[in-house]
Amino acid sequence: MDLFDYMRESNKEKDAPLAARMRPRTIDEVVGQEHILGKDKLLYRAIKADKLSSVIFYGPPGTGKTTLAKVIANTTSAEFTQLNATTSGKKDMEDVVNKAKDMQGMYGKRTILFIDEIHRFNKGQQDYLLPFVEDGTVTLIGATTENPYFEVNSALISRSIIFELKPIPKEGIAELIRIAVTDKDRGMGSFDAVIDEDAVDFLSDISGGDARHALNAVELGIMTTDRDEDGKIHITLNVAQECIQKRAVRYDKTGDNHYDTISAFIKSMRGSDPDAATYYLARMLYAGEDIKFIARRIMICAAEDVGLADPQALVVATNASLAVERIGMPEAQIILAEAANYVATAPKSNASYMAIAGAMAEVESSGNLPIPSHLQDAHYKGAAKLGHGTGYKYAHDYQNHYVRQQYLPYELNGKEFYSPTGNGYEVKIKEHFKRIKSEPED
Repeated sequence: MDLFDYMRESNKEKDAPLAARMRPRTIDEVVGQEHILGKDKLLYRAIKADKLSSVIFYGPPGTGKTTLAKVIANTTSAEFTQLNATTSGKKDMEDVVNKAKDMQGMYGKRTILFIDEIHRFNKGQQDYLLPFVEDGTVTLIGATTENPYFEVNSALISRSIIFELKPIPKEGIAELIRIAVTDKDRGMGSFDAVIDEDAVDFLSDISGGDARHALNAVELGIMTTDRDEDGKIHITLNVAQECIQKRAVRYDKTGDNHYDTISAFIKSMRGSDPDAATYYLARMLYAGEDIKFIARRIMICAAEDVGLADPQALVVATNASLAVERIGMPEAQIILAEAANYVATAPKSNASYMAIAGAMAEVESSGNLPIPSHLQDAHYKGAAKLGHGTGYKYAHDYQNHYVRQQYLPYELNGKEFYSPTGNGYEVKIKEHFKRIKSEPED
């Protein structure tokens, strides 16, 4: 490295965005991800011992995938090389592999290859890496925001350990914000700024677990806010809102407002009011509510409040849940709105909910009543000799594929749990039952 290269790298580090400067340098500085970085966890021990095998880091933006790779680069004795799949091609990989072979052959030194956004590589590019990962020429670290089981070749998956990174907890984001404001080495401490606690709380909540998002807002606030009379830069809630271009909405995810809003959302869908359902959905999304949580509530409402009045409601809600996990925000809001509106406008029935509630109460009350012998399994050893299955009538042998026989335990003869309503598809269910049960049997 000549003098110009040295100066360029020095200026690059000094002028880097706050989020880049605040990246942890050691594994113990990493905030969050205790489920994989706790001191008793495999990844922590592997990094500390410099015995890392090929891994793939998977998680939303700003959760520390690249940060972990940088920490590994700072702690490993291996040669560390980085590629970005959006700008690199096969030629770049060939250069890395050739250099890795040289390092291994001449110095006995391992090479760690970090590929950011590995899902951007096509199948052929991923296939090229396979033999070199397999024989240990390179140790692969892949980072992706997409589900690797969908986007990364199964052969690479089978040779790697998948670590899923979670959104950084609100408390972790708040800690990073406070450090960034006061740190004079890598943070904004030299600007003599202070940040109000309600601004910290707002930014850590609204960032949705994305540390980069929160730190960018802090940097923008400090760089664009005039000093007060006391000579300090004050980052207030209003400044924080302006920097992230979002108004603070009172919505504590563990408090009353959280439960009140989701309750209003569900009751609006149950009450067939798509406008109110959409409004409460928007409030939750605006406040940064977990889209998977919202999707789960829509699925429950589809089963509990729509039921068989429209059997497609649960199908739509379930597919919406799968889709939002694959796509994420902001587009996920469209999918959630579609599912919520479908459930809200569907005919309603809680007959299935009442049926299982009644059946559960009956089981709790009467216990395990004897199953009629003709319904018992006759196939296991000695069962037929005990009379199990004897006298069973095979429904498909009869008209309308229906035959009268005792299905419930005899003690519950005539008991009804499911009673279809006169709404939606349940009208057809009632008609179907009336038809098959009224015609004489052969």
